[in-house]
Amino acid sequence: MITTELMKSTTMLLIILLVISWMFIPSLVLPMDDVWRKVDSGLHVSEFGVPRSPAIKDSTVTVVKIDPMLYSLKLLSASEHGKVKMRVKDWCQRHNLIAGINAGMYVEDGIKNVGYMKNFDHVNNPRVNTSYKAMLAFNKLEPDVPEVQIIDLRCGDFEVWRHKYQTFVQGIRMISCRQESVWVQQPKKWSMAVLGIDKEGNVLFIFSEAPYSGYDFSNILLSLPISVHNAMYLEGGPEANLYFSAHGVEFERVGIYGTDFEDNRFRSVARPVPNVIGITKK
Repeated sequence: MITTELMKSTTMLLIILLVISWMFIPSLVLPMDDVWRKVDSGLHVSEFGVPRSPAIKDSTVTVVKIDPMLYSLKLLSASEHGKVKMRVKDWCQRHNLIAGINAGMYVEDGIKNVGYMKNFDHVNNPRVNTSYKAMLAFNKLEPDVPEVQIIDLRCGDFEVWRHKYQTFVQGIRMISCRQESVWVQQPKKWSMAVLGIDKEGNVLFIFSEAPYSGYDFSNILLSLPISVHNAMYLEGGPEANLYFSAHGVEFERVGIYGTDFEDNRFRSVARPVPNVIGITKK
């Protein structure tokens, strides 16, 4: 017969073991829901809770999953649209986009992408940056290539792909073509806007308001049940921004730096950005 004291001791031991596991497995990620929320055909959203967030209590990773057979990606740049920077939400509303996210970091002029950026005949930055090993490609020219892909410049030759697509955005690899994190650990932490491709070819708009190092966040992505194939970093800190609005579902995510707040008291206001990747229904 099991005594009350034994039952209490066993329960306490289980609680202690769970707490220890939570403390010492920081890459563990638990989904808030084990299914995607379908907003429309080929369009899903989900939020995944991350236990042991470093600085923010209600941290979630927001993911928008997009079927590129049903939705077109659009690159909008201030260099092509009057050199006017806007919040991602404003870009979306002005150009009738369902969702939008940063199209990479930009240099000191506030307009030009840090690496190669081309949209049909418009060239935002003609130089391929040898330091950045990810190249997002869409608006294909040949029928036998993927609708959208992230070309890993360590695994593939960009010159082979240069004439197969009409739109390119260069950025920093987070997850390689071998499904491996390629970032080294560092002390700095910040919110992140990331673009991924899953193993079925869907596009993933990914956002975390909670600040992480690039190393930690890339490993979180590999732990999430989103079947990520590879991913590229788009933007971080207060400039990072994600907006979504379709069929009554609307949200905006805005980034922060890890040192900008304490105990959930700080929230950023979306900042104008020069380059945005958005989607429209085909």
